[in-house]
Amino acid sequence: MESKFVIDALAALAQESRLAVFRLLVQAGPTGLSAGKISEATHIPPSSLSFHLKELSHAALVSSRNEGRFVIYSACFSRMNELLAYLTENCCGGRPCLPVDAGGTVSVLEESRP
Repeated sequence: MESKFVIDALAALAQESRLAVFRLLVQAGPTGLSAGKISEATHIPPSSLSFHLKELSHAALVSSRNEGRFVIYSACFSRMNELLAYLTENCCGGRPCLPVDAGGTVSVLEESRP
């Protein structure tokens, strides 16, 4: 994966409104949502939402399609998965990750593992 994509994606997500929109679209699944529904759910005014959707699209995290008179936006799951894979590629030094309890603490028995 190219580092430019990673930087663009992380920069796009490093803003509260865009992160909220992206998370909403991930929850909506491949069918996506219209801009009006996104605006209603996030309470982002349409003029601002347009800017945020453009930034997410530019980062290849969101795609759009026309359905009649509506524009439907969807999360690009393949790009999201590529980003997640890149970020976790060298997780735990190449070893399988240690189990973590609900409180975020590494299991004591597993911690001493070589």
